[in-house]
Amino acid sequence: MKHLLILLMLPFTFSGGAEQAKLGEYQELETSKVEEKVKEKDQTDYLIEALIQVESRGNTNAIGDKHLGEPSIGVLQIRPVMVREVNRILKIMGTTQRYKLKDRFDRQKSIEMFLFWKNYHHPEDGFEEIARCWNGGPRGLKNKRTEKYWIKVQNEINNLKIK
Repeated sequence: MKHLLILLMLPFTFSGGAEQAKLGEYQELETSKVEEKVKEKDQTDYLIEALIQVESRGNTNAIGDKHLGEPSIGVLQIRPVMVREVNRILKIMGTTQRYKLKDRFDRQKSIEMFLFWKNYHHPEDGFEEIARCWNGGPRGLKNKRTEKYWIKVQNEINNLKIK
């Protein structure tokens, strides 16, 4: 990464002037922002994998909460109401993409739905709030029972980081 930064700054070094130095500094700032985004993505991957482990142990065919009438399905245990919410978000975003209930059985599509939900409702929130709201709905952070869920997610994140 340092080599890339040095090469980017090289043309500005020989031309002199204060304005060129600022351009070089700008490149450095942009590089650090890219690194932050990469780290953030890596951390989000840990959260997603931890949620998958807690929700279904990675079973794409998992069916839970049958007693509630509308069971949760797939690796992230998505209910029909969440599919409708993600489709509502996609409509607001102006895309024609939509998910079907059967998409909950697809690992990749389940993760995509989670990311649309997370980026819309929790773009700047920490993992605890995201996980507890995923488990307990919009007021999940205020729900006492989601504290145990968060502890399970934290344990899975720690297990993933050790591997």
